[in-house]
Amino acid sequence: MVKTNLTNGIFTITLDRPDKLNSFNFEMGDLLKEALMEAESNSDVRCVLLTGSGRAFCAGQDLAEATEVSNDPDRDLSEIVHHTYIPIIKGIRELEKPVICAVNGTAAGAGANIALACDIVIASEEASFIQSFSQIGLIPDSGGTYILPRLIGLARATALTFLGEKVSAQEAVDMGMIWRSYPANEYLDKAKSIASKLAKMPTRGFGLTKRGFSAGFSNNLENQMKLEAKLQAEAGNTYDYNEGVQAFLDKREPEFEGK
Repeated sequence: MVKTNLTNGIFTITLDRPDKLNSFNFEMGDLLKEALMEAESNSDVRCVLLTGSGRAFCAGQDLAEATEVSNDPDRDLSEIVHHTYIPIIKGIRELEKPVICAVNGTAAGAGANIALACDIVIASEEASFIQSFSQIGLIPDSGGTYILPRLIGLARATALTFLGEKVSAQEAVDMGMIWRSYPANEYLDKAKSIASKLAKMPTRGFGLTKRGFSAGFSNNLENQMKLEAKLQAEAGNTYDYNEGVQAFLDKREPEFEGK
């Protein structure tokens, strides 16, 4: 249900339940959480590439499982959110390494919001994004009410969520929802190229940058600048900072180690 591969510092995670459009059940959610924990703990991982197999990236929650939960008088849908989606979104956002998402097809509901939680999103021109929650009377979860308005603004986020309209890959680029889209025969190579570049760059600096961006959503300017000073001091104590400066002085290409 989730395949992983580590090559040249790139940890590729593939959602692999194509017969169900890679929709999440508890088992697949647990496997993705385990993969993200492996990415965090393994120092050989310098960049994560998340994608899906088959014709969809992820259709969101497996509704058969959701119905089973909601039909049980002792359970409700918050169980799925707490068990699966909160840990996954936190795992992506708190992972102090770059996370690239290569969206191969439909990204719907939680699948869309998992993609949008990644640091850089590359999509096939055949891909699409849809906040499908309103079609079954639910609200956006998986960080959707937090991330989507910050990416595209409240007006667009509200309309897309209420109306449940499908957004093409190019439309997603145009409104600032994702980074880039490419033809179906190119998008994965483009994503791999970016991942390969990032895997050779200063990983600790990327992690500290992610930490700063996350804090910036709640800090005022003064507190954010104080945090920047703290994070800059931490970055300045890394091997990669010293290597970068020495390489500049030596007029050579730096050889970063992600430390």
